[in-house]
Amino acid sequence: MATLTEMASSSALHVSSHAKTTPIYRGKPTTTEQKANSTTKRIRDTKYRHVFATHSSTRTSCLSQDAEKSPSFVGFRNLMILVLIVSNLRLMIENLQKYGVLICLSCHDYRRSDVITGLLLYLLVPAHLFVTYLIELAAAWQANRAYSRISSEREEDTPAKYAAALRSFNSTWYIVAFFHSVNAVANLYIATKYVYYDIYHPGIGTLCELHAVIVFLKCASYALTNRDLRHAYLHPKQADPLPELYRSCPYPQNINMKNLCYFWWAPTLVYQPVYPRTDKIRWVFVFKRLAELAGLSIVIWIASAQYAAPLLQNSLDKILTLNFTSIAERVMKLSTISVFCWLCGFFALFQSALNALAEVMRFGDREFYGDWWNVSSVRTYWTTWNKPVTNFMRRHIYSPLVGRGCPPALAQVLVFLFSGILHELLVGVPTHNVIGVAFAGMMFQIPLIALTDVIQKVKCIQGRVAGNMIFWVSFCLVGQPLAALLYFFAWQAKYGSVSKRFHESPAMNIFLRR
Repeated sequence: MATLTEMASSSALHVSSHAKTTPIYRGKPTTTEQKANSTTKRIRDTKYRHVFATHSSTRTSCLSQDAEKSPSFVGFRNLMILVLIVSNLRLMIENLQKYGVLICLSCHDYRRSDVITGLLLYLLVPAHLFVTYLIELAAAWQANRAYSRISSEREEDTPAKYAAALRSFNSTWYIVAFFHSVNAVANLYIATKYVYYDIYHPGIGTLCELHAVIVFLKCASYALTNRDLRHAYLHPKQADPLPELYRSCPYPQNINMKNLCYFWWAPTLVYQPVYPRTDKIRWVFVFKRLAELAGLSIVIWIASAQYAAPLLQNSLDKILTLNFTSIAERVMKLSTISVFCWLCGFFALFQSALNALAEVMRFGDREFYGDWWNVSSVRTYWTTWNKPVTNFMRRHIYSPLVGRGCPPALAQVLVFLFSGILHELLVGVPTHNVIGVAFAGMMFQIPLIALTDVIQKVKCIQGRVAGNMIFWVSFCLVGQPLAALLYFFAWQAKYGSVSKRFHESPAMNIFLRR
């Protein structure tokens, strides 16, 4: 009997001789060829399976710096979310076993006067936006008269005449700007006064103050944008070309109530006569975003009441005695729930609420944030995480200052100075403790920007990764928890359990009292 090797050799010789004598066709292989190929494949798979070249080229590890392309970190993102949820749930269960259920609607001090004052203030604040519209309506009427006079005289817009007209325009602008400034500042002053002195509950006060700040910024943008549109309308040869988007609603046709009301509700702080619009409203999309907003709001409230509140309460004695070691431990423990609530709040506001509002308003540009979580410098974070505010600061503060000869570095400092004042209004006024922590936190961003701008360029220490870590540590793991501790302590020192002991504590000198 022939062995398996002899049979295979005989079969191979037979196939070889057959291939020499059989003509080759371009069509499908014949049955004989299929059998031969199948036999050869079985022999090769069986005999030579252990010798193919596993390492046939030079390759790098996917996490190395010299890798050709960066790998996806979707799995790590999912792991991070799971770890964050599980760790916080564990801490909340531990907190529940220790303190019991602390969630209570009736425990909040919703005074009737707070609700009435807050509601009236919230409803009356938009009146300042209407006053801004009336001022611009008068300015547009004056501009129309000037334009008609120039057209009737049919004079060429020579440099000398342009200079004279510019002086006349500037004198008119100073008057208009004066009334705009009085109206906008009055909006902030009235709201701040009532929130600080007449609204005790910090939640109600925060909503009213935030609304006032938004209307203040919208009033400023409406006035500044129409100022430039008015200048371009009267002196088209000297003005820069306007965007093509504005052609469908040129100045002064944009000065009307419909246009103003759209800007009032649009999810932006920057005024334009025309915005990119979508074709229709997707109501299913709106309801999904509203459901996300409601669910995340409930999650934030439960996490704050059940975990953050007792943690803050237990930190009072440590701050009162200036036990810095214990304070550092409290800050690190509070950082977990702080990051959790902040991330939920970010998603609820910028992804859910603003997208729902944009869908209802058919507002097309929905880039409310960028991928700030990947930033390698603090500068990039402040330009990507809150695009509505960033667009306002760049368009109405930074760019005009640089255009008038201000050094860019000084313009950035002035932007953060202005932002720091607004942050202190939003945090210090509703808590009735203007202690400057929010303002100092914003000003501290300036040296952090300078530091991370340098570090991210250093290749030997993976500067981009180091810059990202500095951002996370300084902002989320230290800055927010420490600010929460200080404002909570200031509130308790003024109204709560440590108000009597506060006068005898060395920490009293840190805080400003009313």
